[in-house]
Amino acid sequence: MENFTNETININQLPKFEEVAFTNLHPKYITVVLISLVRIIAIVVLIPILLSMFKPELFSGRVWLILGILIPVFSIMLVVFSIIGFKKKGFAFREHDVLFRHGIIATNTIVIPYNRVQHVALHEGFISRYFGLAKIEIFTAGGSSSDIEIPGIEKEQAENIKQLLMGKIQKQL
Repeated sequence: MENFTNETININQLPKFEEVAFTNLHPKYITVVLISLVRIIAIVVLIPILLSMFKPELFSGRVWLILGILIPVFSIMLVVFSIIGFKKKGFAFREHDVLFRHGIIATNTIVIPYNRVQHVALHEGFISRYFGLAKIEIFTAGGSSSDIEIPGIEKEQAENIKQLLMGKIQKQL
């Protein structure tokens, strides 16, 4: 214990994640996002129509006017925010960690050191598979709040990323 030191770290010399060049999601992924949104919007439109067929007394002219305004506004906002969110997402792999950036109003950057990664999964959704895309899920020791999902990666690249991460995990064992 007599050789113990606790020197102050100069924070100006720490590596800055803000300077990392992030890789954007594959351009085809915006199509996957928009197709998913069309499905959601279709459900939002169909629910009042179906309800009005079974309970017509609930839907007066005023209700249809309100729905006629709210549904298109909601739909447009959903599409705009999804496009903005798509453009802000990015990922990067460094020597010791993986970074994922996302957010619309506030940009969040998650940095996960490889020594915290416990499991890596590759998922292909039905629509994503059609476009040759996959999603990488990285599970950490910190629980679900520190796990990340990186969608919109070409399947071959996603498999390479999974192998890279699995290799990093194996080296730690």
